[in-house]
Order: sequence, then C-alpha cells, then structure tokens
Amino acid sequence: MNILITGCNGQLGNEMQVLEKSHPQHTYYNTDVAELDITDKEAVEAFVEENRIDGIVNCAAYTAVDKAEENQELCDLLNNVAPGYLAAAIGRRGGWMIQVSTDYVFNGTNHRPYVETDPVCPNSVYGSTKLAGEQSVQAACSKSMIIRTAWLYSTYGNNFVKTMIRLGKEKTELGVIFDQIGTPTYARDLAVAIFAAIEQGVKPGIYHFSNEGVISWYDFTKAIHRIAGITDCKVRPLHTSEYPTPANRPHFSVLDKTKIKQTYGIEVPYWEESLKECIERLIIEA
Repeated sequence: MNILITGCNGQLGNEMQVLEKSHPQHTYYNTDVAELDITDKEAVEAFVEENRIDGIVNCAAYTAVDKAEENQELCDLLNNVAPGYLAAAIGRRGGWMIQVSTDYVFNGTNHRPYVETDPVCPNSVYGSTKLAGEQSVQAACSKSMIIRTAWLYSTYGNNFVKTMIRLGKEKTELGVIFDQIGTPTYARDLAVAIFAAIEQGVKPGIYHFSNEGVISWYDFTKAIHRIAGITDCKVRPLHTSEYPTPANRPHFSVLDKTKIKQTYGIEVPYWEESLKECIERLIIEA
C-alpha cells in the first residue's frame, strides 16, 4: 500500500517512522507542513491522487490546549477542517483513514472508564475542534477509524515526561496536580496499535487507546522522578484550583480499551512498563 503519514515531525509521527522499518512492504509518504499543507484542499487532493495513496494516518493536530482558547479559528482549521480534506480525498479513492483524537471530547465527570459509546461533551476549544474533526472524517470517508488517546508522551518533541525530568533536575520543589486522573500513553505503543490496524485491515468506527492502569499527574511525576533517578526534588500535590489554566482539563480521563484489544487482538502494556522503556531511551540518547 501507499500510506500517507501527516504530522511526521510530532511525537506520534516520529514513532510511526521508527516502526515503518518493520513494515517495509508498504511505501510511506511522511509529511509535515513543509511537504504537504493539509489545510490546502487542492494540495491535499493533488497529493493523494498523484501518489495513488491507499490509506492515511493523520498524526497532525493543533495540540496547544490553552492557546486554543484564543486561537479558535486556527485550532478548528487544523483539527477539523484539514482532517475533513484528507478524508474526502482518500474517500474518493475508496481508501481508509485513521484519525487520532483525544479524551478531551469528554467533559471528564465520569467515575468509570469511558467507552466509545459514552455521550461526548467537550468543555474546551481543543476538545470541541477534535470532536468536530472526528465527525468530519467519518462523514467524508466510510473506511475511517477514529482512535481517541490521552496523556501522550514520547522520546520525541515536548511532553510532560521530558518536562518533569527537566524541572526535577532544575528545582528543589515542584507542585503537580493530584485531582486529575487518567492514563499516560507512550506514543510508540499507540503506533504499534495503529500498525496492527493497518496490517489486519482498518475496521471503521471509534476506538480508545492508552496504556493500562490509572494514575494522577502527581503520582505520574513521582514515578518519572523515581525511574529517572531524581532524588533532590520534592513533589507537592496541588488542587486544580491552585493551578488555573485558560482551558478546562478533564478531571477523569480513563479510557476503556476493550474494543481495540478485542478487535485487533493486541495486548496493551501497563503504563509504568512503558514509562521505563521511554526513560531508558531518553537516557541512552542523552
């Protein structure tokens, strides 16, 4: 197959490129804005046709959650309009598309893990635009797969894990929110799940994916420091109210992964095992 990967310079896009080497039977077109502006409808249509693209994995997104509150138009363009262009272009070719979405489509008031059929209710611009993107993709491409994920981190790009390691080395004390609960997602594990879908055939619908387990940002930070060998930084628990942000964060972001596990027969690693793997890679690369 000829597969288009958008947002190739991001966390997930980079992990996809690593795993491509294990799937050499396909031809990959790894693009970011320099190679393909996905907000340009004509450019998207031309690229998909000229390169005879069979499937698209859209890893591109506007992910600056707080900045999105004042950049609603740009956020909607990248998270909703552009995915719609990609879906329409590949839909005309009878191809498939995997759209990466987010736990922010929910308002975070659940007390049990979210399943794919739970009512959506975003309470931020970021969440609203990502939900609109899901709907645009599904409307334009009958062979579309939506994968909602949460708390994404990687050895690539800027993310919570790398930030906490840096701050842990720079500061003697750190305050981290303890009343927001979720599950981290190692981007490489998500990339493995995406390749499972590609190899077995994309089965349309909405799916949830994160690592296994449940944790708070505070406990996650404690684990990051313990695994990274940081001992001189005291981590204090904070209430969300003590750390106000422009965008609302879901207080509960745990996703139920049963559907994707059963559909593709994949095993999902426990969050701490994946965190150790990521930090080991960061130490080696440093």
